[in-house]
Amino acid sequence: MVIPSINYVKSDNFHIAYQVVGQGPVDIVLIPGWISHLEVAWEQPRLAHSFRRLASFSRLILIDKRGTGLSDRVSSDSLPTLEERMEDIHAVLDAIGSKHAILYGISEGGPLCMLFAATYPERTTALVVYGSWARALKAPDYDWGFDPIEFEPFLTSLEPHWGKGVVVNIVAPSLANDEQFCEWLGRYERMSTSPGAAVGLLRMAFEGDVRHVLPAISVPTLVLHRDKDAFVDVRHGRYIAQHIPGARYVELEGEDHFPLAGNSDAVDAEIEAFVTTLTGMKRSPNPDRVLVTVLFTDIIASTERAAALGDQKWKELIAIHDDEIRKALARYRGKEIRNTGDGILATFDGPGRALHCAHAIRQAAHSLGLEIRAGLHTGEIEVMGNELAGIAVHIGARVAALAGPGEILASSTVKNLVVGSGIEFTDRERHVLKGVPGEWHLYAAVL
Repeated sequence: MVIPSINYVKSDNFHIAYQVVGQGPVDIVLIPGWISHLEVAWEQPRLAHSFRRLASFSRLILIDKRGTGLSDRVSSDSLPTLEERMEDIHAVLDAIGSKHAILYGISEGGPLCMLFAATYPERTTALVVYGSWARALKAPDYDWGFDPIEFEPFLTSLEPHWGKGVVVNIVAPSLANDEQFCEWLGRYERMSTSPGAAVGLLRMAFEGDVRHVLPAISVPTLVLHRDKDAFVDVRHGRYIAQHIPGARYVELEGEDHFPLAGNSDAVDAEIEAFVTTLTGMKRSPNPDRVLVTVLFTDIIASTERAAALGDQKWKELIAIHDDEIRKALARYRGKEIRNTGDGILATFDGPGRALHCAHAIRQAAHSLGLEIRAGLHTGEIEVMGNELAGIAVHIGARVAALAGPGEILASSTVKNLVVGSGIEFTDRERHVLKGVPGEWHLYAAVL
């Protein structure tokens, strides 16, 4: 069997491995689940068959995510975030000259694809999600998730048995007695990542929460889930479909979590039908409605400082302050929307960069003898010329107003999206934000 050639592109100093298969009219980027290995995958006939079918009606782009397979590995204390992996997808798309693509996320790859589709609708033709979740762990309003108490022993049991195909019972139970498949699965595990990294990557994937992202997805979406999935409860798939506007939901028969096990042709047939329908439609994402992280900053006691310094000196100081802000925005790819006189409103396509930018602005202000506060929120906004509209902007402003001197205050949506970044948070409890429904859990970022 001829394995398609491996290509590499550099993304943020990491080499990302990818393959391009087929020459169809649309691009499909397949984002695998927890682990992957581009070469070993083709050694499994079921998986190779699925790849060939997808490539028969598309240009199929296969990726080893950062930290797995043939892509650069990462240390256990610097696991890749969703934000960083979005950058890797960008890098691959740019390398192959793809202006927009269908994103196909399997299992743990689903949240990454959902976040990308909401953040970059102009690069996303459509979205396909299989066997995935928006939040993995249980919550008071999400009781079908994995129990955190039970999940930890499961993780602990993985490490000593890694590389022996023992996960077959939960990801592909119909093939548990197939010796050849189990042997291949063990090799796939060993080649994909180390035991410690496997545990760390899965723990990180389960700690995230992209539920708030779903209403911001504006591209055509297909959600697939097997009704008796032995690993991921079918209610996860139903939830995703219910919360993405206009999503099509197909519930397939079977207990296997891996799409390659069981009736894999049924999975591929649904994707082919969906893609065929899309090719006859005019692509119409709404790039004016996107998911962003908004950052508000302002100087503490600016009026008093201005009065003490006098107009001219204050004007000179603010000019230096504004220059430092713009340097930080340039470094972290922020977009200045409005200067408020003693602060800014800026947007970012990733919450991690927004938090680091806020920290840089705080440090620069401190060096000037100033103290700022900052507030951040990630949500859907509407771009209206040079202005922004939408409840996310109001939430960001309200969060900033609650921040104390020198504090970088963030909503829980920001915190949930930077899992694995190493950024720590201090709980600032729940608050009612003026003019915004419900209570909002806020956290102070520790950078």
